[in-house]
Amino acid sequence: MARVAVVQTGSILFNTKATVPQVVERIGDAAAQGAELIVMPEALIGGYPKGMDFGTRVGMRSAEGRAEFRRYFESAINVPGPETAALGEAAANAQAWVVIGVIERDGGTLYCTVLFFSPDGTLAGKHRKVMPTAMERLIWGQGDGSTLTVIDTPIGRIGAVICWENYMPLLRYTMYRKGVQLYCACTVDDRDSWVVTMRHIAYEGRCLVLSACQYVPGLIRGGSLIVSPMGEVLEGPVYGGEAILVTDIDLGKIAEGKFDLDVTGHYARPDIFRLEVEEKILPR
Repeated sequence: MARVAVVQTGSILFNTKATVPQVVERIGDAAAQGAELIVMPEALIGGYPKGMDFGTRVGMRSAEGRAEFRRYFESAINVPGPETAALGEAAANAQAWVVIGVIERDGGTLYCTVLFFSPDGTLAGKHRKVMPTAMERLIWGQGDGSTLTVIDTPIGRIGAVICWENYMPLLRYTMYRKGVQLYCACTVDDRDSWVVTMRHIAYEGRCLVLSACQYVPGLIRGGSLIVSPMGEVLEGPVYGGEAILVTDIDLGKIAEGKFDLDVTGHYARPDIFRLEVEEKILPR
């Protein structure tokens, strides 16, 4: 048995300096409830600029939009860097695994990234979103297969899939094939349909799904939830405020679920279907 938590909170856009202490406090709040794994939303450090267009039209960019992007770029973080050091310290103080979405700055490009911190404060891994959605492509680069990360931990195999990556069947299958047990869906998608998606993934992959959505008043309404390997909602969804969802998990339930559906095992047909995944770091 292990205790896991999903934290629903939001960023202070363009103010990473103020956001980091707030996030550290939320990690402590979840740890106070005994959480051994703490999952936090997409783009929590660095922010999600919902509704902004950065002055862009097809074939046109404005000076004002470039200035807005500069502010966003300056709000992003280096990995590693002082912000990751603060998050690692918070994970160590919590004695918990922490999975958190950040906007990562690498050279002149930004990435929507999820970071994994171990209970000793080590930055244990990261995953860069492989396909930014719609206008996100204006501000974020594409990750590659080298960060399709699943980490083996004493409480289970932890992986993260970011927002609309969850609608990519081959990416989901890759995570199932890597043996993900604690499937962390970090998002800003607050639509009713998101709950259906999370329940489907839990049932399809026979994994525990922990979905953390941002809550930003008047902009992103939340909707975080925790789903069992049989697709049953254990906690949430919660809308309209900050929240910490906590539940105790039994990984044995995964084996019970895979009794009749293991999509990468006895319910696969490798004689018919094959998946190839390029996991090399792409040249830049």
